[in-house]
Amino acid sequence: MTSSAPKVPGTPGCPFHAGAAPTASLTRRPAADDALEPVPTFNGVRDILKDPELKQAGFLAGLVQQSAGQQGHAPVLYLQGDEHTEMRRATAKYFTPTAVNAYQPMIARLADDLIGELVRKGEVNLDDLSLKLAVTVAAQVIGLNASRLPGMEKRIEAFVTGDVDGAPGAAMKSSPLRQARMGTNVALFFTLDVKPAIEARRKSAQDDLISYLLEREYSDQDILTECITYATAGMITTREFITLAAYQMLRHPELRAEYLHSTEKERHAILHEILRLDPVVGTLYRRAEQDVEVAGQHYPSGTTFALNVQTANADPGIVGEDAEQLCPHRPLPRGVQAQGLSFGDGPHRCPGAFLAIKESDVFLRRLLIWRDLEILRHPDIGYNELVKGYELRRLRVRLGQAGAGRA
Repeated sequence: MTSSAPKVPGTPGCPFHAGAAPTASLTRRPAADDALEPVPTFNGVRDILKDPELKQAGFLAGLVQQSAGQQGHAPVLYLQGDEHTEMRRATAKYFTPTAVNAYQPMIARLADDLIGELVRKGEVNLDDLSLKLAVTVAAQVIGLNASRLPGMEKRIEAFVTGDVDGAPGAAMKSSPLRQARMGTNVALFFTLDVKPAIEARRKSAQDDLISYLLEREYSDQDILTECITYATAGMITTREFITLAAYQMLRHPELRAEYLHSTEKERHAILHEILRLDPVVGTLYRRAEQDVEVAGQHYPSGTTFALNVQTANADPGIVGEDAEQLCPHRPLPRGVQAQGLSFGDGPHRCPGAFLAIKESDVFLRRLLIWRDLEILRHPDIGYNELVKGYELRRLRVRLGQAGAGRA
């Protein structure tokens, strides 16, 4: 189906409303914590995210900030004010469209290698391929490319998917044994991946994040914490989105065909719409350090806001009454981005948004063009309490018996 396909009556401008289109219900899991102040509307969530006085309260912010007080530097995700602005300005160069376009040949080679793995084996877990892609691409930007042993993606997965709740005030749910195991996994990541990268950059600085952190005299522990932050908030989330987008398009042939026969701009619009419906990070948290007013309502100092991104992205007052239907062509108000608030907004908006969409597109186009690619096993859909987002595991795909034909 192309953009010239007939429209369904009653849904002008959108070719995907024939009842088979994916909806946000695939991964819906609303926030449920009575101790927090829920903010479900798009404008309310956006206003809070844009407020520079509200502090990051998720992703173990309290624990990390307490630790950073002993170490000297907090990761950029938790910085505030001038220090945060300076750090974002200095590292923005790694994520600009120009920089990302320079990464494209590397991403394309990696994607071809991963597709080659599928061709050789005949069938694979797609989430394993997307993990390799997301980790390897981000590692190039960060500077994590001097590992002593292969398999960094599995070492990262081991500590990111542990029993840790990233909500404000939550404690680790796991037993002392599991906590010790997580500590071991982090130690392995440091010894085999982070430390070798630091040593290599001390000998010869490169144009990457670790080299910049060394220039700012970050300690090894500071750099490890920063790398863990990027692994949690960047690599793993991109892995989940690639898996979800592939799954949705494999389930919906009309969407897959539209994607494959579109321009890059149109393909990105489809990916943004999939992400709007199913944001990888479903809930964000902010804490007021002083009295604040949101949407005309007063909140006292100490209020912690739970921002349900998925609900906000489906606000009918912003995206239309068909808010839970996939429609890349939907008109949006000025200032509302196609992916909604899935990359956040304001000072802490995801710096790697363009990179995530670019690498997803490069890989998915190469994958989905194989017309005999099919689902062998539907994924288990779980939930990661650390990032407050979905996990898709064991999505098994194969090339059909007819051979590797192209669309």
